Amino acid sequence: MTKLVLWVDWFLKRSLMLLMAAIVLVVCWQVLSRFVLTNPSSMTEEIARCLLLWIAMLGAAYAYRTGQHLGLDIVTSRMPPLWQHRIAFVLTAAVVVFSSIVMVWGGGELVWLTWELNQMSAALGIRMAWIYMVLPLAGVLIAFYGLCQLRCLAAKIQLVPAEESE
Repeated sequence: MTKLVLWVDWFLKRSLMLLMAAIVLVVCWQVLSRFVLTNPSSMTEEIARCLLLWIAMLGAAYAYRTGQHLGLDIVTSRMPPLWQHRIAFVLTAAVVVFSSIVMVWGGGELVWLTWELNQMSAALGIRMAWIYMVLPLAGVLIAFYGLCQLRCLAAKIQLVPAEESE
């Protein structure tokens, strides 16, 4: 299981780097074409929006993995270790349920609906289902990381830190 987690970490990290590089290039091209060439590109704004959506959703999954997501531990940090462990287990299980129902199932429904309706993006001319595909994908990643964390919490061990996947 550890090797799979490290492989998913590596792939997700590289994908986010690629998406970030792409959005920087697209936005730079938009600025260059608008102000230097005085002929703005019609597709760059929509490409940047789609890339930002993918970066946000996949970045949320990676932030959840690395523990960099927003969390308040004011109350739990003052509890005994046994209760901290129990609460971590319950909250992680809630994250798995939420990501499975809302992101995977609900996101899959959104993808299916936009595919069936043949909804197309205005400037790019591609199906919106391909753009929305990131929602169930990020949900699967968050659920996967949550299940791995639940397994480690049940065994009272620590999941391999994300830094070791570099």
